[in-house]
Amino acid sequence: MRSKYNIWVFVAAVLLIPFSVFGVVKWYENNYQRLPILGPEGHTIADFNLVNQHGSNTALKDWDGKIVVANYFFTHCPAVCPKMTYNLKRVQAYAGVENLQINSFSVDPERDSVSVLQKFATRFGVKDNWNLITGDKKQLYALARKSFLIVATDGDGGPDDFIHSEQLVLIDTKNRIRGFYTGTEEAATNQLIKDIQKLAKER
Repeated sequence: MRSKYNIWVFVAAVLLIPFSVFGVVKWYENNYQRLPILGPEGHTIADFNLVNQHGSNTALKDWDGKIVVANYFFTHCPAVCPKMTYNLKRVQAYAGVENLQINSFSVDPERDSVSVLQKFATRFGVKDNWNLITGDKKQLYALARKSFLIVATDGDGGPDDFIHSEQLVLIDTKNRIRGFYTGTEEAATNQLIKDIQKLAKER
């Protein structure tokens, strides 16, 4: 009888120890392991001078002390952009970080005027710490390629140049890229929320 008891204790230990170790590792990763700094060494987001859905100028200095999530979209996008917008609303609602700023940059600034962005914001309930941004196309495209690093193709932001990306970019308070996430996927959005919370704890 004693031998059977010892066997069960041994089996339980063999099964429980790996799960316990896994749990401790995941807890450490979620709470203490720092997010990587992505991009070339020393890379940060370049300054810009654009305008938001309220007609107010917006620039890099407006991100001072803020954790930023950035993405690219266009208001007449039929499927992908509404899904990304929905997931960004989840980020805004559940991240629980006071210094969070969301910035959605238009890839079609000729059609996405301030008034069009205002209508889009009303339609999707975009408000508070969320800017829809338009302005000079060359500047918008240079930011996508050279700062946010979400486009691998070359281009000059001219009339025939068009980019599109489903990536959400997480940027820290020092304007460094800390993560890329597929904005149409629920699991990736959930991970973004966790990483925002983790980033907020960094010192």
